[in-house]
Amino acid sequence: MKKIFTLFIIVFVLGCSKNSTSQMELSFSLIGQDNLYGVGTEGITKSNLIIKDSSSWNNIMAKMNLQNNQTDKFTETSVDFNQYIIVAIFDKVYGNGGHTIDVTSITENESNIIIKVENLSKGALINVVTQPYHIVKILKTDKNIVFE
Repeated sequence: MKKIFTLFIIVFVLGCSKNSTSQMELSFSLIGQDNLYGVGTEGITKSNLIIKDSSSWNNIMAKMNLQNNQTDKFTETSVDFNQYIIVAIFDKVYGNGGHTIDVTSITENESNIIIKVENLSKGALINVVTQPYHIVKILKTDKNIVFE
């Protein structure tokens, strides 16, 4: 009976270890979170962008500044792309205000970086055209980045 119990414990432990994936919460730094107010004239569609170089970063900042100077509100605009990458989330254009797009967590497992994105504020009756964005900086990685 003791051998059967021991065998059961070994099988249970091995089975559990195969099904579990180790995930670690990653820290990220806020660069900017607000709304574009150019009625879509900035030409930025709903998207999840991974920015890995200064040229791409400067291009997206220039688009964001077409109607209003958004980058004045950023915590930083000069990023060391040898150490970091930028994750920029843009939501769709809404016909009313009060919407947000939010990076709520970033986790890492053996093969991926998982970025969880939510709309924590669903809008209000404010009659203004808005396009929410959230931009963060994370440590540079070669892992696949997945958005949820």
